Amino acid sequence: MVFSGGYPVYFALLGRWHTLCLTTSEQIIIMNTEALLEPQAQSLSDQVIIQFPYGVLGFEGVKKYVLLANPQDDPFMWLRMVDGAKKAFLIVSPFLVLPDYSPDIPAEDVEFLELAEAADAFVFNICTLRGAGRATINLKGPLVINRHTMIGKQIIPNNAAQYPVIHPLPVA
Repeated sequence: MVFSGGYPVYFALLGRWHTLCLTTSEQIIIMNTEALLEPQAQSLSDQVIIQFPYGVLGFEGVKKYVLLANPQDDPFMWLRMVDGAKKAFLIVSPFLVLPDYSPDIPAEDVEFLELAEAADAFVFNICTLRGAGRATINLKGPLVINRHTMIGKQIIPNNAAQYPVIHPLPVA
């Protein structure tokens, strides 16, 4: 199954970057997210749980996550760990960054995730903040989530050789 820029886009690109990106001086892939949950925010127990049976690279033991979205951070979201450390990955739809992104999802991953068609999946990529206003996303290891079952997997596309691990993000 090949996902392409024609895939439905769920977030409007506003041409600005998350404020954390402008203030950090170190490379960051995950962060402590206690500050992301304001007292008025919906509790994590009220959120839809996304299951990653194999975990995410480097966090294979963490299986449950929730998506946290804040309109001020649009189009970026946080994929927050439910169990263990209160950390989250900053993620974004790759189609907003690279409209012609077309990861060729291996057949065994399509079967595992029970994807009948491309519209059954959400595709996100992990962002890395690199200080001095620089940021990148990993195009070799997208997170693919079945939007019906909320089962996800970080996959390596069949055509991963044509995508970098470090793809620059435009920073406003």
